[in-house]
Amino acid sequence: MESEDLVVGLDIGTTKIVALVANVIDDSIEIVGFGQAPSRGLEKGVVVDIGQTTNSIRKALERAEKMADVNVKSVYVGITGKHINYLNNTGTVSINRSDNVIRRDDVRRVIETAKAMQQIPPQSEMIHIIPRQFVVDDQEGITDPIGMTGTRLEADVHIVTGASTAVHNLRRCLESLNIGIDQLVLEPLASSYAVLSSAEKQLGVLLMDIGGGTTDLAVFKKGDIWFSKVIPLGGEHITNDITVGMHTPLETAEEIKIDHGTVYVDEENENKQVEVATVGGDEQRRVPLKNLAKVIEPRVEEIFDMSFQEVEDAGYEDLIPSGVVLSGGTSLLNGVVEYGHRHYGVPMRRGSTPPDIHGLRDIVESPIYATSVGLLKYSVDSHDFLRNGKREIGRGSSPTSDIFRWLASFFRK
Repeated sequence: MESEDLVVGLDIGTTKIVALVANVIDDSIEIVGFGQAPSRGLEKGVVVDIGQTTNSIRKALERAEKMADVNVKSVYVGITGKHINYLNNTGTVSINRSDNVIRRDDVRRVIETAKAMQQIPPQSEMIHIIPRQFVVDDQEGITDPIGMTGTRLEADVHIVTGASTAVHNLRRCLESLNIGIDQLVLEPLASSYAVLSSAEKQLGVLLMDIGGGTTDLAVFKKGDIWFSKVIPLGGEHITNDITVGMHTPLETAEEIKIDHGTVYVDEENENKQVEVATVGGDEQRRVPLKNLAKVIEPRVEEIFDMSFQEVEDAGYEDLIPSGVVLSGGTSLLNGVVEYGHRHYGVPMRRGSTPPDIHGLRDIVESPIYATSVGLLKYSVDSHDFLRNGKREIGRGSSPTSDIFRWLASFFRK
């Protein structure tokens, strides 16, 4: 299989590293390689030990390469962490030609202006610049201004930045493996390609991707991302709570969470008990399931409370009539969807793998793999592939490439 036929998504998470290799022909994604390894050397999505992180990435990529029988040269990498920041800004340009028709160059120009007018915080670098809407001569809410007439074009953009040190250390891990980066992609943006429908994005929806070390939030409206935020709480905090509350080793706590984790106990499981190993010995004891739920529920409530508070503080609580879509490993907790719907009064569902994913679909159907699957779809849906399935050469990871990617997407609508 030729490398130019392939795209590789790499999810570098706090608890696991996932690599997916896919063959793409005519926008059809066939996953042909899967590799996963425990994540070492990261804390809340940030590299704290380059050697350990590099080794974890190597293991995941080697397993995916072996399954697909290929040598991976470059990857799309998901990025998250407490260092991620978000800014909204506007830019304005004049349309001076005689016919006043807005062209592709005008759109590129106004987005560049919006980027230039925003003061990026020191020791930070831009990861994405994403148009939210355009305004033509005071007419707001325009998603595609090309071909319209006007004398003034304004762009409202969402800018994602990351700490330069954190981004550089992530790049170093890949460089040490001689792996190129096609693009760094904000993880909730990537996950949205896997679990959100076009209708949800258009109407308004909140994505909550609850990973191991962080919960990634993204509000979508009119098809684009309007707000994003990373909360430094995730599934590993629930595991730690179980360790303390159940007096059990960390490894056992993780197993209990995966196998028996629940937010509340219904009548059917009222008398159910689970086996729990004690710290410092081989003794097993039986603990009522409802006791486990009492440990898990407060942390889940905290994650939801913080998430909804961030959305409310940003003024976007009225922009999500489609409700909330959950992804990430914590979304698999029994009763978490029902809990969220009951306590916060919004529609809520668990994300699932899109229907246009083929090949090793049965392996990646879990919302645990939303980011890695989404990275594959991001590369295709954002026009990183030509119609013959060959990957375009020369795509970089600079934020400016987002502008060209976004402009190219017009020709696919």
